[in-house]
Amino acid sequence: MKDYEVVIGLEVHVELATKTKIFCGCSTEFGGAPNSHTCPVCTGMPGSLPVLNKKVVEYAAAVGLATNCTITQDCKFDRKNYFYPDNPQNYQISQLYLPICRNGHVDVKLADGTEKTIRIHEIHMEEDAGKLVHDEWEGVSFVDFNRSGVPLIEIVSEPDMRSAEEVIAYLTKLRTTIQYLGASDCKLQEGSMRADVNLSVRERGSSEFGTRTETKNLNSFAAIERAIKAETARQIDLIEAGEKVVQETRRWNDDKEYSYAMRSKEDAQDYRYFPDPDLVPIHISDEYLAELKAKQPEFKDEKKARYMEEFELPEYDAEILTDSKKFTEIFEEATAICNQPKKVSNWIMGETMRLMKEESAKTGREFRAEELTFSPASLAKIITLVEKKEINNAAAKEIFEHVFAENVDVDAYVEEHGLKQVNDEGALRATVEKVIADNPQSVADYKGGKKQAIGFLVGQTMKAMQGKANPGMVNALLQELLK
Repeated sequence: MKDYEVVIGLEVHVELATKTKIFCGCSTEFGGAPNSHTCPVCTGMPGSLPVLNKKVVEYAAAVGLATNCTITQDCKFDRKNYFYPDNPQNYQISQLYLPICRNGHVDVKLADGTEKTIRIHEIHMEEDAGKLVHDEWEGVSFVDFNRSGVPLIEIVSEPDMRSAEEVIAYLTKLRTTIQYLGASDCKLQEGSMRADVNLSVRERGSSEFGTRTETKNLNSFAAIERAIKAETARQIDLIEAGEKVVQETRRWNDDKEYSYAMRSKEDAQDYRYFPDPDLVPIHISDEYLAELKAKQPEFKDEKKARYMEEFELPEYDAEILTDSKKFTEIFEEATAICNQPKKVSNWIMGETMRLMKEESAKTGREFRAEELTFSPASLAKIITLVEKKEINNAAAKEIFEHVFAENVDVDAYVEEHGLKQVNDEGALRATVEKVIADNPQSVADYKGGKKQAIGFLVGQTMKAMQGKANPGMVNALLQELLK
């Protein structure tokens, strides 16, 4: 078999985090009863007129600046004409001729440490379509227009990716950047970030592109990776069998790990684009653009470098913390209170991520950092109490579980459950002496050279003190009394 190379470009749709839709005042909130977030504009009623939401332009331009794009300061909207049941006007308001952002790029780091630049052809604004709900039992479909008119940006890359790993690295960089901006929550499972994969294969070394297909319905990074591998293999099998790859749109079924043809792939002329006559051109002034540039946040790469320098965190810690904007908020706020950056980092990467994993297993869906509701001040309080030896580590973990779930008041919980650590040497000495007297075999084992036997005696002492003893003092007393 010949040596083949895969060529991949992505069209990434991102729902913007505005409270209202792009051309009307209806809510963009996810969920809700079908067709409850609708009005004459977003359901395409005759005579209704769109009015542009300024926040959409702000978010789109901010994403463009963060991805090194040139901002088109005079741009406009166009009509993309096609008939589909969830498209109420029989056209979509989008941007073809003058998209708001062009000629950008993002730099990604791969697992082997190499870096790669992936170019962005353009970013344009558009409105989302509604959603078809299929009732297979009755053999009918219903249309829910709640999503119709929700603002989108479409980020169109150049065909610069050569593997599933590069695709995931690019998507991860985009998602993190957009979340840091607050422009979208980028929840793939809710459809607020969706990626269509344009993929072709060619003989390695060839400069000619092969015939591409577009794969849709990809709602997780794992599904995207599986779909890329499956489509690559499918196209190679066709070419090796002497058959032609057909340019088409394919739908991915992740349960069956199989894609099937939906329709032939359209080109721009098939949509009969023309400027939208109901919307005036957009002018982005130099002053407004300067304001947007000044508001750009500290992004992941800069924040990671700062954490390593300012807080002396290991690169591993800094990498994990900066993967999530929420983690960085918790880390920075808690550290500002307790001034224990490494301990805050350990609690986020340890207990916090453990409880998130347990929650995911319980619900059957990924529990994401953005869903965390506990106060960073509560975490800082727990760390401070441990440092002051007012509670021990076991009590701290118990308290944090309730902080994680219910954001309980730490001081009140400690008092109510009697979790203050016993540091009274007299009380501890009496308990340790009794444990030694009650466990002669363990004492003999320890004195006979089995140093691990002291662990059992520590455990018995902690049990006798209902977990409230200072473990360090218990260890010291045992070693003193067992000499």
